[in-house]
Amino acid sequence: MKYVISDIHGCKKEYFKLLEKIQFSDADHLYILGDVLDRGFDPIGVMQDLMKRKNVTFIWGNHDYLFYYFVKTLGMELTEFHNEGEKWDFRSWIKDGALPTVDGFLELAEEERTAIFNYISKAKSYVTINCNEKEYVLVHTGIAGFEEDKPLDTYDVLDFLSERIDYSRRYYKDENAFVISGHTPTPFIRADRKPEILLENGHIAIDCGCVYGGRLAAYCIETGSATYVNRC
Repeated sequence: MKYVISDIHGCKKEYFKLLEKIQFSDADHLYILGDVLDRGFDPIGVMQDLMKRKNVTFIWGNHDYLFYYFVKTLGMELTEFHNEGEKWDFRSWIKDGALPTVDGFLELAEEERTAIFNYISKAKSYVTINCNEKEYVLVHTGIAGFEEDKPLDTYDVLDFLSERIDYSRRYYKDENAFVISGHTPTPFIRADRKPEILLENGHIAIDCGCVYGGRLAAYCIETGSATYVNRC
């Protein structure tokens, strides 16, 4: 089976409980829609587990990309001063929940830090899946400047990280084409405010706000079923 999980945000206990609940095995494949890092208790621990698994495809989240950017810009120790004029501010990242990521990263040996940086640097901007005569586009945040006829491989990486999905808009005319996304917790976009997956206008929104007290969700591509675990 193919499963999709998004916005784990360091919720390691919930992550392992969810894998156990779906009985995830080597015969399955897991697509991670980004934002493994920041905010939760053990983001580095979650990332290290993903790295060990050969049946995982990792897609950039904006928090993961910021980690990559700052390690690349400031170095493995994350101790150099951030120069004025840079695209993002280090202190703003810390205020946005990066401290658990930075602390966990700096506790590691240099070899382990390098391995994490290299893994994240190879993340994908998006993934497309064809299953049961349906097409799925997997992204974390959205697709800035989206045009249905524009090939996805012509967008820049930041186009997939800088603009939220417009859930009121159907992106593809084909009713068998879907966009699976995270980033925006579903209690903020569902009319009933429930921490459940949203299926609407060809969108499948799967960030159920676990780190904010909601739930962590896994969506199965083959069956269209959702599995949840509550925040511990």
